[in-house]
Amino acid sequence: MRPFFSSCIMSFSLKEVFRPQFFRLFRKGKYDRQTFISDLIAGIIVGIIALPLAIAFGIASGVTPQQGLITAIVAGFLISLFGGSNFLIGGPTGAFIVIVAGIVAKFGMQGLIIASIMAGAILMAMGLLKLGGVFRFIPYPIVVGFTSGIAVTIFSTQIKDFFGYTIDIPSGFLPEWGAYLTNLDNINWAEAAASIVCLIVILFWSRLSKKVPGSLVALVIGTVASVCLDRFAGIQLATIGTKFPELANGLPMPKPVVPEITFETVRELVSPAFTIAVLCAIESLLAAMVADGVTGKHHNSNTELIGQGIANIITPLFGGIPATGAIARTMASINNGGKTPVTGLIHAVVLLLIYLFLMPYAIYIPLSALAAILVSVAYNMSEWRTFKYLLRGDRTDVAVLLITFFLTVIVDLTVAIEVGLLLAVILFVRRVMQTSSIDVLDADSRIAGTEANEIVNPDDIQYLDIPEGVDVYEINGPFFFGLASKFDEFEDKKNRRRMAATKVRIIRMRNVPFIDSTGINNLRNIIDRNHRRGVKVILSGVNPDVQSTLHKFGIDEKLSDGCIQPHIIPALRRAQLFL
Repeated sequence: MRPFFSSCIMSFSLKEVFRPQFFRLFRKGKYDRQTFISDLIAGIIVGIIALPLAIAFGIASGVTPQQGLITAIVAGFLISLFGGSNFLIGGPTGAFIVIVAGIVAKFGMQGLIIASIMAGAILMAMGLLKLGGVFRFIPYPIVVGFTSGIAVTIFSTQIKDFFGYTIDIPSGFLPEWGAYLTNLDNINWAEAAASIVCLIVILFWSRLSKKVPGSLVALVIGTVASVCLDRFAGIQLATIGTKFPELANGLPMPKPVVPEITFETVRELVSPAFTIAVLCAIESLLAAMVADGVTGKHHNSNTELIGQGIANIITPLFGGIPATGAIARTMASINNGGKTPVTGLIHAVVLLLIYLFLMPYAIYIPLSALAAILVSVAYNMSEWRTFKYLLRGDRTDVAVLLITFFLTVIVDLTVAIEVGLLLAVILFVRRVMQTSSIDVLDADSRIAGTEANEIVNPDDIQYLDIPEGVDVYEINGPFFFGLASKFDEFEDKKNRRRMAATKVRIIRMRNVPFIDSTGINNLRNIIDRNHRRGVKVILSGVNPDVQSTLHKFGIDEKLSDGCIQPHIIPALRRAQLFL
């Protein structure tokens, strides 16, 4: 009976947190021909937009262009099929370039596959544990520090192809720029000119047309120019074909890959996998929230995390790289009439058709055009205006912003993620502590008795006198590990002189929304310490949730009968009996 009962519980939990929008769409029966036409048009446009980005992200990540496309196809399809947003378009993004390139360089493709699968499992666990809403509380300076740092790193890695350097460039921001600046005579001015022309096309094309993306136009112009220069002027630009000569015979169909997983490999990849999962969660949920703000709809964050997890488990098995929701492609879908997840499915099908029938021509695409595309992506990611604006904030926010930014750029994205999340926790605790307080009242104080959480008899007077021998602790805010130590401060500093006169100590908890295990332990120590001194402890205004927690930990058993009161009036009356 127990296994069956457990399976029923799990089934119920899964249905509660995993509700893909695609299946809900058809269950409602509201999907009609007009909506499909809108989704079809938007899907075709987004598929075309995603083409150059998928190729560029694949190469920049240290893998092949076909792996970038496979990611856009497989992950894009699965994210739309199983995700929790009507509008989110998934695929490879610039945020993963740095971490993916690092994993490939150190562990190879097998390591990347294992890390991606592990990240997918972590994302699914986050969704099942209903942690989707947690990422909304990551401080904005940390998010901006990440994205700006990643943008600078992407820009730095593209300088080689943008200016046609033929030397080996070391990894790392400072070594890269050291090599660039000491080898200026190695610049290929033909490559640089081609990159600059493509970048100008990308920047100014939007003024001519909003429908056709400038990155696609730059890709076509750059490819045509590269072929013409080679045939008629004898000038050869570096292309995908020169970097990946094996693609000259066409792109092979992807075959499922089963990695060899060992405990040692898993142990070494835990940190990179966690970084991928956190990046995926932040970027996808941020993109979903942006889409919600534009459309007025609401996404299911837990379902989205599970959908992202499924995509990142399955995609690497076909040779793909990590994927997440992409803000630019999502906004392109919305702006072109996309209304449902069907748009994302169609965009994946469009990319698949291109992969099957047009990709043999990809070998002619110049690396300078792809570098120009990624430089524009880095610029759009940089959020330099927001970065500059946040520098006006208080010193704590500025410090967090700069620490996250410089760790991402100079040290390592994995370290930046770990330190950034630690900073987020510290900032949260600090700000909660600033809103939480403990006041100590004595016989000379007068306190209000009529409060929202302590409903009193209207006949009672509004202000209550505290009799001699009774102290009242007033707790405002969560009673958690950040606040618990303040009790000890009061015991050691403020209450020492009147210990002998105190007979009853009332702990007023009307404004305590929750209490954690550290608070419980602190409260237990307070009760024991006061009982040893012969001082009775009474709890006042305990809400039902907190009282349930106290009961689970046996705190109520440590108190005398009637020493947990609903509000201050009966607590004071109870205290009179112990004087």
